[in-house]
Amino acid sequence: MTVHVIGAGVAGLAAALALVRGGQRVALHEAAPVAGGRCRALPDGTDNGTHALLGANRAALRFLVQIGAREGWVEPEPGGLPVLDLENGSARRVALSPLGWGDAARRPEGVTLGSLLALLRLALPGPDRSVADAFAHHPKLLRALVEPLTVAALNTPVGEASARRLGAVLRRLGGKGAARLLVARQGLGPDLVAPALATLACHGANLRTGSRLRGLVQEGGRVTGLDLGEAVQPIGPADAVVLALPPWEAVRLLPDLPVPTRHAPILNVHFNRLEEGPVRFLGLLGGLAQWVLVRPSGVSVTVSAADDSVGLNDSEAAARIWPEVREAALRFGLPGDWPVESPPARAVRERRATPRHGLNPPPAPPRRPLPNLALAGDWTLAALPATIEAAIRSGEAAAAALLSAQARQAVAA
Repeated sequence: MTVHVIGAGVAGLAAALALVRGGQRVALHEAAPVAGGRCRALPDGTDNGTHALLGANRAALRFLVQIGAREGWVEPEPGGLPVLDLENGSARRVALSPLGWGDAARRPEGVTLGSLLALLRLALPGPDRSVADAFAHHPKLLRALVEPLTVAALNTPVGEASARRLGAVLRRLGGKGAARLLVARQGLGPDLVAPALATLACHGANLRTGSRLRGLVQEGGRVTGLDLGEAVQPIGPADAVVLALPPWEAVRLLPDLPVPTRHAPILNVHFNRLEEGPVRFLGLLGGLAQWVLVRPSGVSVTVSAADDSVGLNDSEAAARIWPEVREAALRFGLPGDWPVESPPARAVRERRATPRHGLNPPPAPPRRPLPNLALAGDWTLAALPATIEAAIRSGEAAAAALLSAQARQAVAA
């Protein structure tokens, strides 16, 4: 059996790896010039965004081990996340896990018995409501912890973000080590995408870039061909397909699929700054910048749920964000030169970065809408927000569905 994986983002890479580890031949097709999807590296080597993992992301960490890339992901702030509040000037290290809040110095502002109960209720099953409504009586904790976590994990403003979906995130953060923050030491290209492709190549998987799927040829309720523009790739009776595509592409090919139709943007700004020093990760409150990733090769800033800022041009974004970054760097004593004037910068805009994780989401699509076709993609999992973890889990689920179907067919034969 040959499985054609359409899309070489993280979901497609995870599906391909699970399939080759299951003994299948894999052909990987990617419409873009490079693999990685929203986790791709840009032509200048920088990442398209400031991506991080948590210790709770077990599927993602397992994937990194499988591709030999785990050591490339480091914990930049083991003592707690440095957070600067630009409105009141307070600077402190905050423990991301409630297990660390016994130390008052690492406790977020607004932690009270009532706000802790509100967090607990969020993690329990119940009727859905917005995150803002769930913490209406606890505005300090909402601002200091819950809102930053919501926009980072759900990429949706708290006024519309689903408390139930955020609760699914919180339930995964309770265990020991679950809230450890990890980032790629060099970047997503060398520390995620490149080792995944190298591992797949060792298993004989082929990657073809610039290969956009125009349409699916179907007969008898099965996929029999892939229209790749120049030619139609036949899909034999024993072959299969994984569609690891964003929802708008998946529904173009399979018009009856239930897919999310509303999306939220992310703005990323990358500053050129060559400076030796350790990898650092900072949080900001009360400004435009939210997360600051400092590497020797440059400074990357992420603005999630960026409805009001994704339209800024590069110079406007840099002019607003650099003073915030500089103030945080100086307050936390980051080494090197932090000039008043912004260094050269470029902005990367993902206008449809993730679905909007609001109330009453569309139902999850079937994992196998056709007998020889499985879906992958972070948007296909109803229980998790659209993250690297969800992308990998979805790819593994798509591979497992096809491998299970093949095993059943072998038994029946």
